[in-house]
Amino acid sequence: MAVRPILKMGTPSLMQPSVPLPREQFGSRALSKLLDDMKQTMVAAHGAGLAAPQIGENVRLVIFEVRENPRYPGVVVPFTVLINPVISVIGEAREAGWEGCLSVPGMRGEVTRPAKIRYTGFDEHGEPIDRTVEGFHARVVQHECDHLDGVLYPMRMTDMSRFGFTEILFPDLAPYDDD
Repeated sequence: MAVRPILKMGTPSLMQPSVPLPREQFGSRALSKLLDDMKQTMVAAHGAGLAAPQIGENVRLVIFEVRENPRYPGVVVPFTVLINPVISVIGEAREAGWEGCLSVPGMRGEVTRPAKIRYTGFDEHGEPIDRTVEGFHARVVQHECDHLDGVLYPMRMTDMSRFGFTEILFPDLAPYDDD
């Protein structure tokens, strides 16, 4: 188990699509180690989520969790391991919200995303996951899954005047400047 370096925007591998994790790797010792590294890395960086490509692993695997985070008061998202995810948009509603990213440290940008989604995939043991979520939970899942397709949140922005340094835009969040 180790805290691994987080790749930053501009690293070519972050722009590449990830490959599905083979089912025979579910429940394996190698997957368990990767998940331990991801969780330790996410926690050490005070992140709400982490995608495997952010630590140099080009597989379709994300983790996320939000609890007792000063950046997201009152928001709770259960710890989830999501392998080979598929996202379906539910309805037409879209919401704008501020996002940050561990691969784009110190920055925030406003991104408009579908407000309600259904996501499916598998946990680390191969058990199916099927959830319908909205609000911040939906945003976190979409943000992390974008990494699996080589997309970072600034690429989703439509108004670059809503992009800047966290310490300027949100001085109270400066000690917690990454996501």
